[in-house]
Amino acid sequence: MLLAIDVGNTETKLGVFENGAGSLRQKWRVTTELRRTPDEYGVFFTQLFATGGLTVSQVGAVAIASVVPKLDPALVAVCDRFFGVAPNFLQPEQQRLMPVVTERPAEVGADLVAAAIGARARFGAPLIVISYGTATVFTAISAAGEYLGASIAPGITISIDALVGRTAKLPQIALETPAAAIGRNTVDSLQSGIVYGFVGQTEALVARMRAELGQPAQVIATGGLAEVVAKQTAVIDAVDADASLEGLRLYYESIHDA
Repeated sequence: MLLAIDVGNTETKLGVFENGAGSLRQKWRVTTELRRTPDEYGVFFTQLFATGGLTVSQVGAVAIASVVPKLDPALVAVCDRFFGVAPNFLQPEQQRLMPVVTERPAEVGADLVAAAIGARARFGAPLIVISYGTATVFTAISAAGEYLGASIAPGITISIDALVGRTAKLPQIALETPAAAIGRNTVDSLQSGIVYGFVGQTEALVARMRAELGQPAQVIATGGLAEVVAKQTAVIDAVDADASLEGLRLYYESIHDA
């Protein structure tokens, strides 16, 4: 089996794919933890696999997209000790599945390229992939399937934390659908401003990107908070929570078959 690991600044997504079939057998979303040792990661993976009826001995390959370089040595060590394999790290400037035509391809996040590869495989191109994570990232993919560039904004959770942290009377809130745009109490007002504010941001940036692409590109949302925004706007055509994992699977196959 292939273990795909998408390491983000806040959360890490893991997926186990069956050999050959390419089907996603199990997936998990966990907190990214900088202080775990390789041994702690090994115990963590062992317990996580057990919840899905799997064992670490079933893993024959690992593909990783990481934007947290400090974690990479620990992941290499745990793959060697517990899985007996060397992990394959997706490098945006070196992979050959999707041309990255930005000015500095090496600066592009591996997670964004993985999600772009996975989304393009499922939905075609041109495409706008919106990743709702630590940051909200709008990625533009040309009709030729090239990674053109992105627009990066503060993520929803970061925005909430910053707002609540800098105001004495505002409470932490659950990110739920607002009852109305005009909030009649503090919680409703916060939910309206945050949810509809990010909906407006999404619609405005998609309109500008489509104009620059010159075509009505499909819009695919991914990330932990994608559903929250997608429910409030018709501009998002589909939610694909597994785009980055699928991209990692395709990346591994591309280098394995080469």
